[in-house]
Amino acid sequence: MALATPAQAASGCGNVRVPGASKQELSCLDDLTTTGTLVTGHTVQADWAGLTSAGLPAPKGVPGIQIDGYFPDTSTANTAHGWNHDAQFVLRLPDRWNGGLVVTGSPGVRRQYANDRAIGDQVLAAGYAFAATDKGNTGADFHTDGRRPGDALAEWNSRVTQLTIAAKAAVAHRYGRLPSRTLAAGMSNGGYLVRWQLENRPWLYDGGIDWEGTLWRADGPNLFTFLPPAIKAYPAYVAGSPQAHQRILDAGFAPGSEFLWQYHNDVYWGLTQRIYQAEFDPAFTGTDYDYATRPPSARRAVERISLTGRIGKPLITLHGTLDTLLPITRDSDVYQRMIAEQGRAGLQRYYRIVDGNHVDGLYDAFPDKLRPIGPCFRTAFTALEGWIDGVRPPVSATIPRGDGDLATSCALN
Repeated sequence: MALATPAQAASGCGNVRVPGASKQELSCLDDLTTTGTLVTGHTVQADWAGLTSAGLPAPKGVPGIQIDGYFPDTSTANTAHGWNHDAQFVLRLPDRWNGGLVVTGSPGVRRQYANDRAIGDQVLAAGYAFAATDKGNTGADFHTDGRRPGDALAEWNSRVTQLTIAAKAAVAHRYGRLPSRTLAAGMSNGGYLVRWQLENRPWLYDGGIDWEGTLWRADGPNLFTFLPPAIKAYPAYVAGSPQAHQRILDAGFAPGSEFLWQYHNDVYWGLTQRIYQAEFDPAFTGTDYDYATRPPSARRAVERISLTGRIGKPLITLHGTLDTLLPITRDSDVYQRMIAEQGRAGLQRYYRIVDGNHVDGLYDAFPDKLRPIGPCFRTAFTALEGWIDGVRPPVSATIPRGDGDLATSCALN
């Protein structure tokens, strides 16, 4: 890692501190985007593999400071840098700063570099400072962190809050003033974190982008109400059972998404159910999980981290109609209704992206059947900026597939 030289430190490159960090390493880079950090070793491509399509535009030429480090923690699953220490973060501070800060938490159970390509590249090119956290625990065994069910996931929320506060102070140290706007952004579990922050810590942010965020509700729907029936029915579906096919549809998976079922069954469904069941309901030892018949302790664990819809700052939500991990009718459709029930509908714009899937990497395999959401995120981010400046974004809508180069463009009207 290229650390700041004494001359760089004297020029102001090496004097930035992240408050509360137990360790930090500062690098002065010619390019903070993945175009540059892939060459210098300041990102980890495996952390963001599969999340974006190959054709997503890749900016370059954003010089500035990168700070890698970690906050105090007792868990050790994150092996990045050889630190074997969780609560790792990355903070990037461009030389040409536009006055803003974007804070993210990683999708899935990935590490702190997971948003570099999908989110970091765009916002850095626009002049924002960019901060990302590993959420305090990583990997398929994340559920072993904490003392009681739900602790590991609850830590995700506190780590995003911690990073937001620290990053604001570091930005002020670097540029001489606090950010004029702070935005939360994330996909999947990162989208859940945006929702939770705007519900519970809205004073820290000016708005957020929720890209197919995970919906947690103690009484459902949640992934325990739609994954188990799909997993159970899938073998019979493969054998040709119409009844099994209907059971998967009834669980919430969209008609027309069948071509994605094998991949998601092989890669996502079983693993996702297993690791989150271990987090919220570790007493379960069977094979066919049925959330409705589990003891109240499982619901209480989910309730600790559940969403309410009571957002306090503008939120733009994106969700694909062919999402085959978090089906849209069981997730963002429901969250939109929750926000409306809380009297906060005016604070949300919700764009349903026709043929969008949970991860954009599959667009490269099925370009005639899917559309990537990455370009829609970029358009939505610009719309959020305008919204904060007083220009209302397009009304909530289902966005048709459209024509043109879907890997690079997306209109929200």
